[in-house]
Amino acid sequence: MFGSSAGFFQSPNADWGERVLNTVVSQSIRHLFTESEAVEVEIHCQPSSKLLQGSVDSFKMCGTGLVIRRDFRVEEMSFETDAVAVDFSSVLRGQLQLKQPTQAIAQIRLSQKGLVNAFQSDLVRKRLRFLENPELTQFSNGEPVSFSNIQIELLPNNRVQLGADVDLSSNGKLPVRIEAKLVTERRRRILFDQATPLLDAVPEADRDRSQALTNAFIDILNNMVDLDRFDLDGVTMRINRLETQGQDLLFSGYAQIDRFPGS
Repeated sequence: MFGSSAGFFQSPNADWGERVLNTVVSQSIRHLFTESEAVEVEIHCQPSSKLLQGSVDSFKMCGTGLVIRRDFRVEEMSFETDAVAVDFSSVLRGQLQLKQPTQAIAQIRLSQKGLVNAFQSDLVRKRLRFLENPELTQFSNGEPVSFSNIQIELLPNNRVQLGADVDLSSNGKLPVRIEAKLVTERRRRILFDQATPLLDAVPEADRDRSQALTNAFIDILNNMVDLDRFDLDGVTMRINRLETQGQDLLFSGYAQIDRFPGS
């Protein structure tokens, strides 16, 4: 999927204007992320004199080791636009301003390890702690409930296994484990569909509780994984297709780029 990313290096014969634009675009894209291991950009503009009017035929980007909001790691991300209209005077000031929004074909690769780490982030953990949902607190004498130690295993055919420990306050902890299928809703939400509780590791006396807690856990997750919560500054992502591949989760879709940071 990302096998061509090594070809995204700037051409040694690139015109001066293209080289400047390459540099400014690369810096602007890096500012989208908390961290980035590598960001490579390739600009296409023929003839190069069109740059003076702010007309670019297309540009490609490939980034690796990208971190969003400090905790959400993307192993690889690439996108390629059609024609783009830029304000070339802003480029000379070291900025990148679009004359109008543009769309790009996007591809993203997440790793299983990165997904597990994302579920340990403060942003996610806060949404899984001290829940006072009546469907949950009936098992904890009315005390708040929390989920911790989230584990994820990616499986073939877009399936996934999830595990967690449920802290029932004075009633101790109870493990929950689920197998589900990853699907998308309205191209922006990721849902855990066809969820099936895995009860083999749960004592028989606790299985009814575990199943009820599992259903509540899925409801929480299905209201959490929304791309709009993780939008980059000025960039909106939408999913056309997702696929599990080994220990990776692959997305393809599009990005609408309204502006770049600092512009």
